[in-house]
Amino acid sequence: MKNILITGATGLVGGNLISDLQKKGYSISILSRSEQNIADVQTYIWDIKKNILPQEAIDKADCIVHLAGANVGAKRWTDERKKAIIDSRVKSGELLFDKIKRSTTWLNNLQEKSFITASAVGYYGLLTSEKIFTETDPPANDFFGKIGEAWEAVLEKTSALKIRSVALRLGVVLATEDGALPKMSLPLKFGFGTSIGSGKQYVPWIHIDDVVALFVKAIEDENMSGAYNAASPTHATNAELMKTLCAVRNRIYIPIGAPAFLLKLALGEMANIVLQGSRVSSDKILSTGFQFQYPNLKTALESL
Repeated sequence: MKNILITGATGLVGGNLISDLQKKGYSISILSRSEQNIADVQTYIWDIKKNILPQEAIDKADCIVHLAGANVGAKRWTDERKKAIIDSRVKSGELLFDKIKRSTTWLNNLQEKSFITASAVGYYGLLTSEKIFTETDPPANDFFGKIGEAWEAVLEKTSALKIRSVALRLGVVLATEDGALPKMSLPLKFGFGTSIGSGKQYVPWIHIDDVVALFVKAIEDENMSGAYNAASPTHATNAELMKTLCAVRNRIYIPIGAPAFLLKLALGEMANIVLQGSRVSSDKILSTGFQFQYPNLKTALESL
């Protein structure tokens, strides 16, 4: 029974992934800053700032799934907050790689090991354009592009060791319990919904069940390596998403977008997360044989 070591396991994706992997018979261990009471899951305490990570956690693992990283939307983007967001990704990756290099278990069985990391479609930048971005496009020269580079930096090192390495560039994850959908749904409590800004910005989205299925495939499919866009093949603008959400919830859609300048006043640069967005291609992940359970936006929202 293979052991999967997961970082960021208490987040939206991690919690759902653990449950699915356990159903498939995998042994699960996690890295956390504090002890976690999760049934049949072993917790190892790590401290990225102090470079603390029990070597046993790495030695025991057959595959590492790296989901950890400071929440980009939790606080206003001050210079200090930006540094914390980048550092959380760079330093956690460096710490994991350092322990991998020290593990004779890994070094003697490199062909049987794998390293899977989360990333984000923000890798291509916070902009709205008609271009459909593919995995061969370079990272953008903006803060979100730098976040993507920071998250994926560890892959160059693990790949150089001949460890099968995969980055899943996640779109906006749609889920009931957390993430973007509960926030987008707040106005619907008052009987209406509207787009944000122009509403013309694209929202590369993906259902939480498809996110989990993609990570499972990345763990199990030995032919997968490199970066993959993890977003639905169906493209939708912010206006189309909100209009569909209103229809599913039987609410009124008001075709007048929430003013962009108000969001910028409230959130500063961080407002661009919702005010900008471009399409990404899902062709590469589809070429692996992966089938989205929810490729259609209406069906995805109805399920949630």
